Amino acid sequence: MSANLLWSDVPTVTVDVDSTTSDLAKSTQAQIGRYLDDRGHAKMREAAELTAGLSNVYLRVVWDVALRPRPWLDVIPATGVVPEWTWGMLSAATVWRELEPLEDGKGVWRLLEYHTAGVIEYGVYRGDTNTLGIQMGFADHPDTEFLVKRTNSKGQQATGVDRLLITHLPNVLPNRIWDGVPDTAPLGRSDFAGIEPMMDALDESWTSWMRDLRLGKARVVVPQEMLDTSSPGSGASFDLDKELLVSVSGFLGDAQKPVSESITDLQFKIRVEEHERTTKALRRQILASAGYSAQSYGEEGSVAVTATEVAARKEESLTTRGLKILYQRPALLEVLTTMMMVDVTHCGAKGVDPAVELTASWPQAVQPDPEATARSLSLLESAGAISTYMKVKMRSPELDEPEVLAEVRRIRDDKAQATPAGDPFNAGGEAPNEGRPDDEVEPGYDEGQEQDPDEEEPVGGGSRPELAA
Repeated sequence: MSANLLWSDVPTVTVDVDSTTSDLAKSTQAQIGRYLDDRGHAKMREAAELTAGLSNVYLRVVWDVALRPRPWLDVIPATGVVPEWTWGMLSAATVWRELEPLEDGKGVWRLLEYHTAGVIEYGVYRGDTNTLGIQMGFADHPDTEFLVKRTNSKGQQATGVDRLLITHLPNVLPNRIWDGVPDTAPLGRSDFAGIEPMMDALDESWTSWMRDLRLGKARVVVPQEMLDTSSPGSGASFDLDKELLVSVSGFLGDAQKPVSESITDLQFKIRVEEHERTTKALRRQILASAGYSAQSYGEEGSVAVTATEVAARKEESLTTRGLKILYQRPALLEVLTTMMMVDVTHCGAKGVDPAVELTASWPQAVQPDPEATARSLSLLESAGAISTYMKVKMRSPELDEPEVLAEVRRIRDDKAQATPAGDPFNAGGEAPNEGRPDDEVEPGYDEGQEQDPDEEEPVGGGSRPELAA
């Protein structure tokens, strides 16, 4: 849900035109759009989903011109990175992962990448499940042989970019549980933090409900004498489809007792309503504690309502979304700047200025109702309290300044073409037939006829209606 609220649509990233030339701004803007294509969009959504559960993730910029012409993103879970902080900012990071075990099965092999500004230092280690072990050579493992040509004698690779290739993406801050623990303040807080007991209670409620379903299965209790026995050791059975049962003398010690009274049906009550109320209350409390509205999960049904009502019902989810955008936006802009630097340095990108200033804006989570927007614009226009420019901005807030001005010009051109030039009721002050050719003059009107200004036309007696000032 967190990832859907944040990354259902791609945010708009724009280049500040004051930070570079107009040509570079346009080409850089186009390249950023290529970074945030379907692959880039999917990676950011993946990162948003992981960070909601793990409290934070790391975005690593990688490149390989043999695979793709541009750099791309790699998402690393928080459990695979050992960060180093300087004044709350990520200054270095060690990325580690286990390698495929060798055929001899001896030891656990790990690859470590120590990232600093401009340099990546690699190391291969063989140890066990609890210890890192001793450092080995890159050629000792088939998964790290490619590093022999990529690194120098110290196992270092120059990135050519004077900044970290890793960006930290927290979920939200602060982390209440780790308060006071050294080097944990910048780490984020998971959406699950603090609601684990309620989730355990919900699990217990569902388990009890499922137990009621199992115990509620219908059963028939019959005397032992009614069971059909087969060969010794093969047990006994009872045919529920028998149409006739004959009472046998001496049966259950009472020959006069009907056989039907010896059969007892057994079925426990399934407490559906009690379990449903309990689980629903726990579910709502869990969602509220995590910062989401029950409406976001379909709790109130899917009845069509206006955008205002939807926003009111999803207020908690929208508030959480706005809070998470505060942490998503700086990480997004930082990683895009790193991608531009790598693109220019290693992928030969042209017309890209990594030094530009970037801004990002997320689309509205709840789209306004077009009918409600049209009514609002109509009322403002009737009151003379809105311009054509602001009407276009309210109708399409996603448009930038040049697009809005172009739309205003188109609207004015359409109005100019649609207004009849010879309207006799035109109160704009211009002559009714000014600028019109003779063949377009209304029939019955003499252009040379002049009227005495002092002569009053009788009301109701003239050929034209009286115009009151």
